[in-house]
Amino acid sequence: MNKTLFISDLHLTEARPDISKAFFDFLNTQVTEQLDALYILGDFFEVWVGDDYQTELTIKIANKLSAIKDSGIPIYFIHGNRDFLVSNRYAKLAGLILLPEKSIIDLYGTKTLILHGDEMCTQDIEYQKFRKKARGWWWPKLILAMPLWYRQSVAKKARERSKLSQRDKNPEILDVTDEAVIDTFKKYSTSLMIHGHTHRPKIHQHNIKGQTATRIVLGDWYTQGSYLEVTANSYDLIFTDFK
Repeated sequence: MNKTLFISDLHLTEARPDISKAFFDFLNTQVTEQLDALYILGDFFEVWVGDDYQTELTIKIANKLSAIKDSGIPIYFIHGNRDFLVSNRYAKLAGLILLPEKSIIDLYGTKTLILHGDEMCTQDIEYQKFRKKARGWWWPKLILAMPLWYRQSVAKKARERSKLSQRDKNPEILDVTDEAVIDTFKKYSTSLMIHGHTHRPKIHQHNIKGQTATRIVLGDWYTQGSYLEVTANSYDLIFTDFK
């Protein structure tokens, strides 16, 4: 039976070889000839300071993904809040198809909205201000014009500030709001939405104008593997322990 897989929030980094191993195990066991497509919905990397920064890990990942693409399986990528600077250079190297931050796809006959999901966390006003700036036209160009060492320093300090900020916030502030979810369903006229970001994997049901709409939240990979498997007849959130 053919299937489509969705993953997000792996936060791949040299500092977590266990996650990297779990990811390659996932590719080796789940990416088969029955796979129609693989979708990566953001925060694939822990941090990304530009396509000119490459490591042994990022190159290994690119080579593996490119081989999958060459086998005939498309790999689609939506940016997250950690890796929104991934651009055409790395996408070409890894065989990724970059998608807009909100994309509509035909998922076995169901009109489906896919996104990272951070824009629906509207209670986190501090983050939304940064997001608006970071996703604008001028800020990425300004940052990428800086020397690589400077971008790495900025990213490190930003991550430290983010950890301190999140520690002091009510966990509910870091989650999506019902209002934002409903508005998004209405805006895109869909009955199925798939996103990540919140690290709260679950399948939710919403009432939209008297109709049931389904929202599937993908899990993170901090302590276990997590992916969504969709076929023409079902969708299942699947979790795997690190080996």
